[in-house]
Amino acid sequence: MTNPEIAAVFDQVADLLEFQDTNPFRIRAYRNAGRTIGDLPQSVAEIVADPNRVLTDIQGIGKDLAAKITTLVETGSLPMLEELLAEIPQGVLAILRVPGLGPKRAAALYKELNVTTLDELRDACQAQRVRELKGFGAKMEAAILEGLEIASEADRRILWFEADQHAQAIRAHLEQCKAVEQLEVAGSYRRGKDTIGDLDFLAVARDAAQVMDHFELYGGLATVLLRGETKMSIRLSSGLQVDLRVVPAESFGAALQYFTGSKAHNIVLRGLAKSRGLKINEYGVFRGEKSIAGRTEEEVYAALDLPCFPPELREARREFDWAAAGQLPRLVEPADIQGDLHVHSTWTDGAATIEEMAIAAKQRGLKYIAVTDHSKRVSIAGGLSASRVRKQWAEIDALNRRLKGFKVLKGIEVDILEQGGLDLPDDVLAEADWVVASLHYGQNQSREQITKRVIEALENPFVSAIAHPTGRMLMRRKPYQIDLNAVLRAARDHGKMMELNAHPMRLDLDDVACAAAKDYGVPVVVSTDAHRTDGLDVMRLGVQQARRGGLSKHDVANTRPWAELRKMTV
Repeated sequence: MTNPEIAAVFDQVADLLEFQDTNPFRIRAYRNAGRTIGDLPQSVAEIVADPNRVLTDIQGIGKDLAAKITTLVETGSLPMLEELLAEIPQGVLAILRVPGLGPKRAAALYKELNVTTLDELRDACQAQRVRELKGFGAKMEAAILEGLEIASEADRRILWFEADQHAQAIRAHLEQCKAVEQLEVAGSYRRGKDTIGDLDFLAVARDAAQVMDHFELYGGLATVLLRGETKMSIRLSSGLQVDLRVVPAESFGAALQYFTGSKAHNIVLRGLAKSRGLKINEYGVFRGEKSIAGRTEEEVYAALDLPCFPPELREARREFDWAAAGQLPRLVEPADIQGDLHVHSTWTDGAATIEEMAIAAKQRGLKYIAVTDHSKRVSIAGGLSASRVRKQWAEIDALNRRLKGFKVLKGIEVDILEQGGLDLPDDVLAEADWVVASLHYGQNQSREQITKRVIEALENPFVSAIAHPTGRMLMRRKPYQIDLNAVLRAARDHGKMMELNAHPMRLDLDDVACAAAKDYGVPVVVSTDAHRTDGLDVMRLGVQQARRGGLSKHDVANTRPWAELRKMTV
C-alpha cells in the first residue's frame, strides 16, 4: 500500500472511533499517525521491507501502530477497520464527508434521527428536523443541505493528486511484467482534471493473459470486477476502479487518443473525419476498410491534418479553433517556472524555517521564493503584526547576504478584512517585495460584498496579486460568491496578477478561469502555498492546471527572472 492509502485508513479509523465517542487520546493517536504517514517523504512499504529499519523510529509511531502499518503493507487490509465498519451502517461513511459536519454531529444525526444515508439526511433537513437537535440550528441545517452535493461527489471521485499516487504505484507494478511492451494511463487523469472518477490503463503486450495475471497480484486490489480476453477491471481497497485494456501495437495510438477523451473532443474529431470520408475509433483511422493511422497519436491527428493536441487541451473548447488558425499555444512547462511566490515558514503556520524553504526551493531548480506568511487577522496561524513582519524581513535581508545564486523575497499574505481594507497599513506593505492579498473570513457574504472587497484590494498600489481567488476547496467547500469577470477587469486595469494556487485541494484558479485571465491579459502566478519543504513539489499540479487553461510561458508571470517580474509589480 502507498503512504496516502495507509494514511487514509488511519484517518478513517479516527473518524469511526470519534463517531463511536471512544477515548479521545486514542482518536488523536490515529489521526496524528495518518498525518505523519501522509507527510512522510519515504515509502512506508520500503521501511517495512528493509530489515535494517524500524517503523518505531518515525516520531509518533509506537509498537501498536507499527504493527498495524505492517499488517496494512503486507495484507492490504486492517482487521480493526473492518470491525469498526461492521458496527455502523455503510451510508454513515458518506455522511462523514459532508463539509463541516464531523464525526460527532454525524453520530448525533444517527442516534437521534436514525439518519444512515445522504438521502435520509436530505429528507431530514428538508423536513426541518435537523435544526431541532442540540448544537445544530437552522443555519447548520442549511449548510448541511448545501454540502450534500459535495459529499455525493466525494463519494464518487478523488483528487487528481490522490489518483496520481495510485497511478504511479500501479504503473510501477505493471511495468514489472515482462510481457508489457507499452503502457500509458489515459482518461481524465491524463487530461489533468482536478478530480478523477477512475483510472484507465492501456497496454501493448506479448501475452494479454500474463499481464492480467500480474495485474491481479497488485497489493491494493480489493476485488476483480471483470476479466475478459483483453480487458480487466478491478476495485482498489480505497474504492477506486481501475480498468486495464490490452490493445494491438498498430492500434495503441488510436486507443490512447480515444480513451484519453474528452467525449466532447472526440465528437468533434469524428465529425471532422466524417467530413473527409474517414472513420475514426479506438482501433484507428480508416478509409473504407483500410486503416491509414493508429500506431501513434501523432499519426492519428496527422491523418486529419491536425496537430497532436496536448492532452490537457482536449476539452472541445478552443483547441480546434487554435489549430485552424495555426495558433495552438506552446503550453507552459514545469521547467519554465523560475520562482515560487507563495510559501510559508515557522514564523506563522509553516513547518520549516525560511532558510530551509530557500534551500529546498534552490534544490528544485528555482531562482527565488517569496515568503508570504499570514498577517495578524489569521490569529489561528499566529499571523504577523507590523512589528513582527519587519523583524522577519530583517532576517530575510541577513539570509540573502549569505545565499548565493538565490533570492528570498520579503512578502506577506495580507488578509482582506470583512469590512473592507487590508490587515496591515500601507507603510508596511510598501516595504515588501511581494504582497498577496487573500480572503479567509466573511466567505458567506454576498456576491456584491466579496467582489467589492477583492476589487478594493486590487486598487491598493502595494498589492501584487490575489491569492486563491475563489476560495474553493475541492470536494469540501464550494467557491464563495464572486464576480470573477469584474475582478479580472480590475486586475487588468490596475496592472495586478491572479494566483493559481497549486495546492491539490485548491487548484484555484480553475482551468476555465485561467483561460479567462489569459483573455483579459491578466498575468497568472502559479504558486504552491507550501507550508513545508515537500509542499514545493505540488508546483507541477499548478502548471498542469495552467496548461488546461491554455496558458503559455508568456501568460505565467513567474516564468520570468525576478528582475524582470519586479518591473511588472510597480
